[in-house]
Amino acid sequence: MLLTLDISNTSIKVGVFRGDTLLADWRIATERHKLTDDYGMLLLNLLQAYGIPASEIDGVSMSCVVPPLRSVFEELARKYLHRTPLIVGPGIKTGVKLAVDNPREVGADRVVNSLATYRLYGGPAIAIAFGTATVFDCISAQGEYLGGAIAPGMVTSLESLTRSAAQLFQVELVRPPKAIGKSTVTTMQSGIVLGFAGLVEGLVKRLKAELGPAKVIATGGLAEVVAPVTDVIEVVDLQLTLKGLKLIYDLNV
Repeated sequence: MLLTLDISNTSIKVGVFRGDTLLADWRIATERHKLTDDYGMLLLNLLQAYGIPASEIDGVSMSCVVPPLRSVFEELARKYLHRTPLIVGPGIKTGVKLAVDNPREVGADRVVNSLATYRLYGGPAIAIAFGTATVFDCISAQGEYLGGAIAPGMVTSLESLTRSAAQLFQVELVRPPKAIGKSTVTTMQSGIVLGFAGLVEGLVKRLKAELGPAKVIATGGLAEVVAPVTDVIEVVDLQLTLKGLKLIYDLNV
């Protein structure tokens, strides 16, 4: 079985594959102060809860955009699973040509999502990841990574707003009943949820003007919040990154 780890700024996505089947997946909070043993015991408990023996994990594939946690999870794989992890980065076969000015600037998660998008849904395509940032990745008909756009994330924007405005507070990010809010809660939900839908629609229109007709795939924790309020997102695949890590592992073993 293969363990996949997508370590991002806000959350860590964990998946276990048997062959091409995703047996289980979890999302846990990213906590930079945690040590190898903290995460190791958490992982073992998750595996045990789903009846997955740690001894049957024979491969680990991971991407990490949080530099302090790279060594933590590298040690975790060796100490608790007795495996050397495949870490997406320079020297690893990805199957993705990076047609950008500086390929080293492209985050590992963007490479992984681009591969998964192309292999699973074809190209041209636009992959949108709703996370700490809202990331738009453009993939050509030949599977090349062409670049894209990065905007603030929904949670990041909400937290910034509530920190800066004394009379505003955290609200649940769900679709408001109407665009015209009748309370502080619904007006904020309108501005954040419907506002980000408008951002997505505007950027997708501009990206398609340069890329041409393209399928739009969404992933990330808040993809299911935005997708129902816009008609530009065609597919929501919450496990896109985990599937990409599986594809990259297969290319390198």
